[in-house]
Amino acid sequence: MKTKTVFIAEDEPLARETLRDWIQAHPQLRLVGEAADGASALKQIDKLAPDAVFMDIQMPEMTGLEVLQRLTHAPDFIFTTAYDQYAVIAFELNAIDYLLKPFSRERFDAAVERLLEVAVPSKDLLQLALKQAAEQETAMLKRILVRDRGHIFPLATDEIEYLKSEEKYTVIAARKKTFLVRIGLSELSTRLDPGKFIRIHRSTLINLDFVESMRADDQSQLQIQMRDGTQLIANREASKMLRSMSI
Repeated sequence: MKTKTVFIAEDEPLARETLRDWIQAHPQLRLVGEAADGASALKQIDKLAPDAVFMDIQMPEMTGLEVLQRLTHAPDFIFTTAYDQYAVIAFELNAIDYLLKPFSRERFDAAVERLLEVAVPSKDLLQLALKQAAEQETAMLKRILVRDRGHIFPLATDEIEYLKSEEKYTVIAARKKTFLVRIGLSELSTRLDPGKFIRIHRSTLINLDFVESMRADDQSQLQIQMRDGTQLIANREASKMLRSMSI
């Protein structure tokens, strides 16, 4: 049975104790160290070289993001934070998971299951993602790191044809394939160019560059024909907006 060594970087004593108990109770995890601030986490993670880190983002002395930027060792990491605004950054950094406090044992177990399934990302890939996250935290996304058959690669947002919400995930259609990413459509939509990406209803976003044609149905809602043959229907509000965009 495969075992992974893990480290806890967490400044809240109760949260650290809970993580410690759950990690020690898991047969495939071995806790090798803990830190209550960013500077100590940086020093110990490079020294102990764990396979994975449960990383709080807001910590004294140095944030979790700053720790990741300065690490020589490149572990897998799972963010644990009380702030949901870092979800997009976590996704860009290819984090294994993003645990929003307070999280349940079931949610922890789901994150660990993902951790045990994935390969360790390269240091170069992590540094590239960190640089992109630092430069583009508030800017529109130019590319997204996606997984396909065990490989991770950058997908330019200009290549995305449409996106669909699937519970807590988003399905991205591009390159005649679909990719499932662990981030909600609402969070992702705020980082896509509004001049290209239009929300046609609560669960679907389209890239106008990949629309073949639009036609109103009997209910005055637009039926959208995508270039790949997919047919989508815009709600009334989106249909009205799309009509207003026509010349």
